[in-house]
Amino acid sequence: MNYEFLQIEIKNKVALVTINRPPVNPLNSQVFQELANSMTLLEANKDIRVIILTGSGEKAFVAGADLHEMIDLNVAGMLEMNKASRSAFSLIEQLSKPVIAAINGVALGGGLELALCCDLRICSEKARFAFPEIGLGIIPGGGGTQRIQKIVGQGVAKELLYFGEMIGAERALALHLVNKVVPAEELLQAAKDWAEKLAAKPTIAMRTLKSVVNTGANVDLESGLSMEAAGFAVTFQTDDRKEGMNAFVEKRKPVYKGT
Repeated sequence: MNYEFLQIEIKNKVALVTINRPPVNPLNSQVFQELANSMTLLEANKDIRVIILTGSGEKAFVAGADLHEMIDLNVAGMLEMNKASRSAFSLIEQLSKPVIAAINGVALGGGLELALCCDLRICSEKARFAFPEIGLGIIPGGGGTQRIQKIVGQGVAKELLYFGEMIGAERALALHLVNKVVPAEELLQAAKDWAEKLAAKPTIAMRTLKSVVNTGANVDLESGLSMEAAGFAVTFQTDDRKEGMNAFVEKRKPVYKGT
């Protein structure tokens, strides 16, 4: 997989995908296309079990959409770019494999929207977060208004969206916007440690778990419970379930085969 703006490294069943548009890695139409294409290929690759998304350099995870591309677009062109962003973000969110965002600097606008599509978020203590769109006379268009409130609640979401002000890593952690904060020099290793732990989990159970949690967030409780029961039945029939339970009883480390 060769891309102009993405770097992909595969090791220990983990794919590290780095957005590389220095110095601040803005998102443009080509980046959206490359993200969609690469994620489709990584999803199909059975040897890859977890994906890490990060940005190059120390300044930014992603400092929003590329205003140089946006500024001269008409409404039709902007809607086309917006469609590409939403398509790429939804694809990432709906992957059957866990996706970890390793947030190394600022995550603004579309960059924060990209992070919100990931299952888990680890950030550097230097990371900063904001939805600055209100200050540009627009609103987020890549799903930010919807995904943020499901994570931090509507009241806090409105504060972040209405004021458009930057928050630091520690407040992001307190709001559950990120799962973990680490020193900058430890960020990638922390993300890789999590990814390798997840890669060792039984793949059918992990895929089913992600599907049930994601889908259940958008349905009523009874429907969610029904999906959970169906998913439990699917995983109970697997060889990995038998291996996991036998390993527990026998006090040994399980060896999962994805069947």
